[in-house]
Amino acid sequence: MTIRVVLADDQPLIRAALQMVITDTADVQVVGEAGDGAEAVRLTGELTPDVVVMDIRMPGMDGIEATRLITTGTSTARVVVLTTFDDDDCVYGALRAGASGFLVKDMALDDILAAVRIVAAGDALIAPSVTRRLIREFADRPTATPPRQTEIERITDREREVLTLVGKGLSNAEIADQLSITVATAKTYLTRLLAKLDARDRVQLVILAYEAGLVAPSH
Repeated sequence: MTIRVVLADDQPLIRAALQMVITDTADVQVVGEAGDGAEAVRLTGELTPDVVVMDIRMPGMDGIEATRLITTGTSTARVVVLTTFDDDDCVYGALRAGASGFLVKDMALDDILAAVRIVAAGDALIAPSVTRRLIREFADRPTATPPRQTEIERITDREREVLTLVGKGLSNAEIADQLSITVATAKTYLTRLLAKLDARDRVQLVILAYEAGLVAPSH
């Protein structure tokens, strides 16, 4: 199955570079390009892509608002934000808006392509190092979202342990090793957490773990 992608970036060179590497790939196709958030939202509605690669800083409607409109609308497209490590506030905002992860602009093009495949397959892309950075940067900041204790009370003690480890950025294999369970069992716990906490993907579980105070920042 071909993965249909919309590229949203106000820099034509970025779009051209991504288009170039995707053109040589059999399973990924660029179906549209947008120079701002409003155009990205419009094209997503018209072209029904599987993935939108979304820049954050764009003129007019930015990538955060565009991400929110896409993920809360009728589209099934998943959004990966494209950013730099200097955009911590924007990255966190995009994740809260429903993005399934993010790419860094200085990543190798092949790595960006691999990330698109991961997100299209229904997984989320958030590296452990990025998870720790987000926790460190935002743990001491006030949030408009109240503590998520009501949701947390629905889960078992073991599920709470798994959620805490997800929040710390551990992979399924690392969680399995930490809790002396199989990787398949770790995946089962993750699936239960997604259902019980009404989370879209692993990224939202990380944010929920942080908001519920299950993960302590490391300064």
